[in-house]
Amino acid sequence: MNSKKIAEFNVNERIEGFYLIKEIEAKTASNGNSFLDIKLSDNTGDINAKLWDCKEEDIFNYSKNSIVKIRGDVSEWQGKKQIRIALIRLATDSDKINLAEYIQTAPYEPEDMYKQLQYYIRKIENEDIKKVVIDIIEEYKDKLFFYPAAKQNHHSIRSGLLYHIMRMLMTAERLIEVYTNINKDLLYAGIILHDIAKIDEMDANELGIVSEYTVEGQLLGHIIQGIKIIDNVSRRLGINRETSILLQHMLLSHHYEPEFGSPKKPMIPEGELLHYIDIIDARMYDMEKALSSVGTKEFTEKIWILDNRKLFKSTLHNTNNELKEKATDEDIRKICVLDKNEIFDTETFSKLNK
Repeated sequence: MNSKKIAEFNVNERIEGFYLIKEIEAKTASNGNSFLDIKLSDNTGDINAKLWDCKEEDIFNYSKNSIVKIRGDVSEWQGKKQIRIALIRLATDSDKINLAEYIQTAPYEPEDMYKQLQYYIRKIENEDIKKVVIDIIEEYKDKLFFYPAAKQNHHSIRSGLLYHIMRMLMTAERLIEVYTNINKDLLYAGIILHDIAKIDEMDANELGIVSEYTVEGQLLGHIIQGIKIIDNVSRRLGINRETSILLQHMLLSHHYEPEFGSPKKPMIPEGELLHYIDIIDARMYDMEKALSSVGTKEFTEKIWILDNRKLFKSTLHNTNNELKEKATDEDIRKICVLDKNEIFDTETFSKLNK
């Protein structure tokens, strides 16, 4: 039986292969028997799986972030594919597992995306704004290379946060050519910093998998955490007070609605653009990911984050989806219309803060 990727699963077929346990929880069924509720993952997607009537040793044998080999049947439950596991075992050294095949990751190398981040920071002309951005990015650089942008939903992949920031910056670069009243320094800084405190909000490993939200993350959330970071850095660096408040307002308002964590709606045009650029990139990512798992003229499953909509993959759909393969630094340079001379090393980047 040939091993299949999760994105290739079809309802009513038997599958067999190695997969990563992304989440696992022991539960009790209505008949009183225990079962394992598992989220399996590979580099093409996730799928829910059930190990019914499991034994006590199964509960202790299988844990999050372990690789397992399973055999099971694909079914459909409430509009979504699901696996009923028939056989399961842990992977062994003799299986020669390549972990990269089981990790969903951004389509660009993090080192290349970080170079693009440096490129946009260099374009910031306001020295106070530039100092704040550089100081914060230097502090979070190491984790920024592998952190996801969310535990679930948009950009919940390795290096997803950096990927999200990069695409938003690319979008902003084009929009400010249309909306010439926008202060690009404020907009670029807002984009770079708007989710940076997710690194403190979530506890993620180097695979880009979030295990849980931190205590501070649950009590405060990344918006409040981000405001605190900007305020503390601004005070330490002696940044103009109005500049600091404007940066904090960008973060405070980017979720737009109180129920989503923003007690204030944007009161400056840069904040308004930040919100909608964020929404655009999140929605496009979710749509790209969903459509990548279906064939032409097919509908996706209902997508909760998109208001339980199904998406249709038409014959006009662009099949050169950037999620399907890695791009090189040269590819990014072409996308950003970036001259090689604009890329500078980390040492030079750090000196800009002096």
